[in-house]
Amino acid sequence: MSKQKKTDVLLVGAGIMSATLGTLIKELEPDWNIMIVEKLAAAGEESSNAWNNAGTGHSALCELNYSVEQPDGTMDVTKAIKINEQFRVSRQFWSYLVNSNQLQNPQDFIMPLPHMSLIEGKKNVEFLKKRYAALSSNPLFAGMEYTEDPETLKQWVPLMMEGRTSTDPIAATRIETGTDVNFGVLTCRLIENLAKNGAEVRYQTTVKNLNRNSDGQWDVKLKSGHHTETVTARFVFLGAGGGSLPLLQKSGISEGKGIGGFPISGLFMVCKNPEVVKKHHAKVYSKAKVGAPPMSVPHLDTRYIDGEESLLFGPFAGFSPKFLKTGSWLDLPLSVKPHNLASMLLCALKEFGLVKYLVGQLLLTDKARLKDLQNFVPTAKLEDWELLVAGQRVQVIKQKGVLQFGTEVVCAADGSIAALLGASPGASVAVDVMLKLLNRCFPQQFPQWEDKIRQMVPTYGIALEKDPDLLQQVKASTDAALGLKQA
Repeated sequence: MSKQKKTDVLLVGAGIMSATLGTLIKELEPDWNIMIVEKLAAAGEESSNAWNNAGTGHSALCELNYSVEQPDGTMDVTKAIKINEQFRVSRQFWSYLVNSNQLQNPQDFIMPLPHMSLIEGKKNVEFLKKRYAALSSNPLFAGMEYTEDPETLKQWVPLMMEGRTSTDPIAATRIETGTDVNFGVLTCRLIENLAKNGAEVRYQTTVKNLNRNSDGQWDVKLKSGHHTETVTARFVFLGAGGGSLPLLQKSGISEGKGIGGFPISGLFMVCKNPEVVKKHHAKVYSKAKVGAPPMSVPHLDTRYIDGEESLLFGPFAGFSPKFLKTGSWLDLPLSVKPHNLASMLLCALKEFGLVKYLVGQLLLTDKARLKDLQNFVPTAKLEDWELLVAGQRVQVIKQKGVLQFGTEVVCAADGSIAALLGASPGASVAVDVMLKLLNRCFPQQFPQWEDKIRQMVPTYGIALEKDPDLLQQVKASTDAALGLKQA
């Protein structure tokens, strides 16, 4: 009988999160064995795929849902600042990998692109004005411009202003130092680099079960074709996108009890007509409709995918019980357990508005979607745009029926297993999230890693908003490494 295979680290899912965590671990502990298992035939094909996410490089430069107007009229930008800081951590780590020749040709995965917010209507304009006042004085948002002048807007977004007849007030903010990020390409590069450095990567392999054994390690049953095998791992990371929740439930850890998931799918309208595409060069976000989830904030994005420039508009929300695009129609019903039933029922009652919104989205016709697009691009013609099914996102339902939007890590008390749940800002803040995970799961080793971490992320543990000079130094160095133009 063959000896059961063992590994130090088992990463489930070959997406941006596993790729990031694996790369960090390989830098911190080069001698640790790493195995990556992926159910599909290639890396980065689900949530990390460029066509399955917005690729914004979420840094809160334009996403209005990261700023909240309080009842007293003040603007809370705490979340916007946090996400901006987190994205700068990612940029520093990518720069380190470029400078150490582990990532080549960064222009293949990151490109400079202005980020804008554009709003119509008196109340919305007041909101944007308050947001601008709250953020523009912060060093993290240096260079933010504000305008209500239609002539200036014609220069910034000619496609969106052409043929616009509305007499409602209109306003926009712009920061030229935003980015478009192809997380699919970045994921593949990181996984390839891990494989070159000794990590074992297995595609078309699924996790059938996992059990913690008597010494605290995990026996993970894998299936590839007709072959099954059990691998013993000291540490397991469930980074399988929507597939993480069912695996977390199979683990049986108490920290996963009471947690449910609500899947939301997305559709984008895509334009590849070069005559239209050349008239727009920005990511432009607006406000979500009343009742819409934060991930459904409408935006018109320039995208760089497979060497081509295109425009994406959306997302239009949809519903499927699948937890992954390649998942099962039984994913949602099978995720309902005695320990999370109450939470999910409470959520259904609390989020009736969301359910109503999703039903409305499902009933949209092509003409109705075109009408939404024409609020952004008045001259849009249906023949220039095609519909694209984007990725599945599973929003976390916590105890007491709280539907949580965002990115969340669930860790076992002993640090032997962790799962990543949720959605945006996700990929953009992967490095910061994975560093926090390492701190929680490896508390004994982490202090010894901090010097190396600061080589990879020089400002680790420092709030850049409080040190403008350091912020400028870091921005200049990362821009240079990543080939981004200075503003």
